[in-house]
Amino acid sequence: MSVCMYVGECDLLSLCQQPTRLNVIKNDNESWDYTKPYLVRRDRGKGRQRQAILGEHPSSYSENGYGPPCPLLPLPGNSRYKLTSVDVPDMVSYPLPQSSSSYSGHAPSSVAMVSGLHPSKMNCTRIFNLFCLYGNIEKVKFMKSVPGTALVEMGDEYAVDRAITHLNSIKVFGKRLNVCVSKQHAVIPSQVFELEDGSSSYKDFAMTRNNRFSSAGQASKNIIQPPSAVLHYYNVPPCISQDHLLRHDVPGFVKFKMFDAKPSSKTISGLLEFDNKTEAVEVLTVLNHYQIRIPNGSNPYTLKLCFSTSSHL
Repeated sequence: MSVCMYVGECDLLSLCQQPTRLNVIKNDNESWDYTKPYLVRRDRGKGRQRQAILGEHPSSYSENGYGPPCPLLPLPGNSRYKLTSVDVPDMVSYPLPQSSSSYSGHAPSSVAMVSGLHPSKMNCTRIFNLFCLYGNIEKVKFMKSVPGTALVEMGDEYAVDRAITHLNSIKVFGKRLNVCVSKQHAVIPSQVFELEDGSSSYKDFAMTRNNRFSSAGQASKNIIQPPSAVLHYYNVPPCISQDHLLRHDVPGFVKFKMFDAKPSSKTISGLLEFDNKTEAVEVLTVLNHYQIRIPNGSNPYTLKLCFSTSSHL
């Protein structure tokens, strides 16, 4: 009897001493303690420090959806853009919105579903022009069975979260976009057909140089902004005129500002203000990555556009 009681007491004691939280001894690429956002580790042989992948839990953010920036590097395990040892010093910080799809009951996915697309004015390239501001774009495919709807495969689920936060419910060409997480985890090029403008319903952007998040150093130069009435333009040849930017079927800007450039600079940058946010969105969708050719020039300049932090000029 005494032996049985002793064993029972040991079992009870063992149960009482079960850990009440996740304990991770080794923190490396295979094992991370997500309960300690700012736990750091040293890379093998590098002497550098990294912070935990997920950073603060989204519940710690303020009511407006954002709080102090939290670390989100290294990139998630399913990201197609792995950090190399060269990229490690360039840490990028993007806050996860409180309404992030990854934490709202939906399974995280690197594929966004976009509906409400204008049937004749939206195509794969224009979707890329708009969505590339929030993460790398892998593939875009229009759904033949659901007109005006496309699947956008991005670099990781964080990029999808940012796209949903900033692009859901905006108006483009008179139609309101609906952006949400897709149940698909990859875009498969099946049932390819011709869109109304004659372009293909599917396009692979994985190797394009116009993706802006292909390395940590490149990504750190991007400012994640919601759509605004002011566009920031850059990588424009100095000989370009204001009128040249208006030679397209897009709304014209109401104010123009050019930044001072160094005498040795081969390109210029500045700001374009439009009457409203919708016009700026449409101009960016059409003209982002437009090829500017100049006389006697060997290679064209690729016009780069993004939403400015300025609300007006």
